[in-house]
Amino acid sequence: MDRLPKLTSLPVLGVAFVLVTVLAATGPLRGLDHQLQAYWSRRYTPNWHDFLDAFPNAVAGQAVCLPVLAAVAIWLAVRHRTWHPIVIAGAAEVAFYAGIGGLKLVLARSSPAVGDGEFFSGGFLEHGWYGMAYPSGHASEAVLIYGAAAYLLRTYAHPDTRSRTRTFWVVTLIATGSIAVAFYLGFHWPTDLLGGLLAGGFLLRLVVETDRALTQRRQTGSSIPRSSASTIR
Repeated sequence: MDRLPKLTSLPVLGVAFVLVTVLAATGPLRGLDHQLQAYWSRRYTPNWHDFLDAFPNAVAGQAVCLPVLAAVAIWLAVRHRTWHPIVIAGAAEVAFYAGIGGLKLVLARSSPAVGDGEFFSGGFLEHGWYGMAYPSGHASEAVLIYGAAAYLLRTYAHPDTRSRTRTFWVVTLIATGSIAVAFYLGFHWPTDLLGGLLAGGFLLRLVVETDRALTQRRQTGSSIPRSSASTIR
């Protein structure tokens, strides 16, 4: 756990995402994508396919994760009489639509349903949602949105070390589960899921680090004596 902040730092996550993207786009990982991708649920558990899509797969979708984040943010905002949790929740949503949505539109990777996984191959205008598979929205949401909710709880609820560990593992379980279910359903190329995990982690870290930096700046500014503040002006 002590090494986790370093492993999930902005530089590490950013470089890892770029590396996976380049390898998936230029060929080295595309062969692996084609070997591993299949509609496994229809092959092995066809009777469970619709259930897996409607329930476990939906946990990482906006219809579920956004209300969870909103509920946590509103509860903390009312309890502590501050708009800060609402702002963080909004920042996470903006990061998702601008960051992940922007990457999907620009990279324009075809999904297994309509293509062979090429980047810049038609995109949304030609294939709709199936033309913007990379990075996976569900994988990134599982990390970014639920991670933002966990960050708010850790910031305001001040849980002990055991509760912090449990919160971490809950988010990890949701992210891992969403990737496993999406892979089993076959809706994405495997690198879509890995890219979504890294992109979601990067954006979550960006939101958290920005919030901490602004909070520290406000605290530093408020601690300056008035006489010193007037001198600085």
